[in-house]
This record gives sequence, C-alpha cells and structure tokens, in this order.
Amino acid sequence: DWCPLSPTGAQTTQLLVEPPWRPAVLWDRVTLTCQGLGIAGDTTWYKDGQRWGQKRPDHFIVTESGTYQCRRPGTGLSPHIRVLNECLVLQLPALLLVEGDRVTLHCRS
Repeated sequence: DWCPLSPTGAQTTQLLVEPPWRPAVLWDRVTLTCQGLGIAGDTTWYKDGQRWGQKRPDHFIVTESGTYQCRRPGTGLSPHIRVLNECLVLQLPALLLVEGDRVTLHCRS
C-alpha cells in the first residue's frame, strides 16, 4: 500500500513511501513518490534541506540515507521523510496520527 504523509485530498504536495513505515530504512528498498499538481517531470527533490535535483522523475528508489522532500509546481513543498541506514529501528505506520490513535510499532533489526 502507498501511504501519504498528509491528509488525503488536501491540495498540497504528498510524499509517499513504500513500504509504508517511518522512519524508513535503506535495507527495505524504499521507494519515494511525489504527488501533486503539475507535470510529474517537473518534480524537484531535496535531500537534507538542499536542492538535490530538478526535473527528475516523480519516484525513485532511495540509495542514500537522509531527509527527503519534493516540490511540485502546483502544490509546493511536501512534508519530509527520513531514510536511515541503521541496524535497529523503531517504526511507526506512515500515516497522519493524532493523540489517542491505536498504533502498531515495528522494532526492526
């Protein structure tokens, strides 16, 4: 399942992560997909706060740890997602959570 990090239907740029857990880990073969208004080929990616590429495809497989965001011309900058290169990580579902939600945690190694 693809999982947006912002409410579905909002007129904002969405950054989707597969598999749908955060923080993501490199050894899961993480795919990031940028969704928003405008042409997919006009996606600008940011890594660790710096512009990392322009007019890249709207999705790619992550090969380096870091904090990623994307920008689409019609809807602006997405929320960020961290991708770690760690041996042990505690993960949450990549959903918008609010206090009181029941949640399943993954302890991964």
